[in-house]
Amino acid sequence: MASEAESLSRQAYRRLENLIVTMQLQPGALVTEKQLRGLAGQGRTPVREAIQKLEWQGLMTVRPRVGLQVTEIIESDHDAIMQVRRQLEPAAAMLVAEHADEEQRTALLDCARAMGAAAVSGDIPGFLEADKRFDEILEEACPNRFLTAALAPLQTHSRRRWFSTASIERLDQAVTRHVAVIRAIRAGDVEAAREAMEALLAHMTNS
Repeated sequence: MASEAESLSRQAYRRLENLIVTMQLQPGALVTEKQLRGLAGQGRTPVREAIQKLEWQGLMTVRPRVGLQVTEIIESDHDAIMQVRRQLEPAAAMLVAEHADEEQRTALLDCARAMGAAAVSGDIPGFLEADKRFDEILEEACPNRFLTAALAPLQTHSRRRWFSTASIERLDQAVTRHVAVIRAIRAGDVEAAREAMEALLAHMTNS
């Protein structure tokens, strides 16, 4: 029963996070728990747990006597977020290249295919879904849970900001750099994984 409850909470979180990242829930929007239950398609407990996680990640704030508010995109946060990501994420990529099992490496190949298909069709939300799965696989494969716990909220903030100014040209560039990371990890090339991740993050920092 505990695992089922956790699964429902995860589903609620994934749905609401996606709505925030793709700005279907606009920055600054005021919402009620009831509205979020309808959007997530889940009951009170899973949605409340999802709200708690979103609040901890800085994507939603609880305003007493007002309700829930989606946080604004603060442009000045971008450099600080990327500063941390550029320090930590190459290390995570190296660990994943070394420790990922065959199932995880195959799942990354599926991500690369989904990203490529999104680039061909110009499907920006589809790319973001594949990018989220990419981050989740790295989180699963990385043996350092403290490292991935620090990265997860930063990656979500970066996805939302990226979506807010996304274009087909930027989509193509993002896919190319993600695929380079995936290839290095699949090959088990630790140094290539670090270099590819550094190149991806440098691109994101300047875009």
